Amino acid sequence: QVRLEESGGGSVQDGGSLRLSCDASGGTYRRFCMAWFRQRPGNQREAVAAIYNGRGSPYYNTFAEGRFTISRDSDKNTIALHMNSLKPEDTATYFCAAGGNWPCGPRTAYDYWGQGTQVTVSS
Repeated sequence: QVRLEESGGGSVQDGGSLRLSCDASGGTYRRFCMAWFRQRPGNQREAVAAIYNGRGSPYYNTFAEGRFTISRDSDKNTIALHMNSLKPEDTATYFCAAGGNWPCGPRTAYDYWGQGTQVTVSS
């Protein structure tokens, strides 16, 4: 059974940092794009960052560039999202996604989704 499980969410102060992790199990993800999405209160889900396996550069949404870094360990079927300089507007539920093929980005067809992990940034 394909499963994505996020961890690492929590509450931080404005300017703080968090590291999110996503463990993928029950399938072979090496050929897939893997990504982070988020859904802020009252907003639609939006792409944060996406990464392929050893090909091309990661995709970052404009709000994530320079502050967030996505990484991938294909041997362990995991991805991470390092978030620095967090702002209150980054408060959201963050989701891990997998699927599709390079190039990876917001319009990739992600077939698998995690349940999400909450990030709260207070001012």
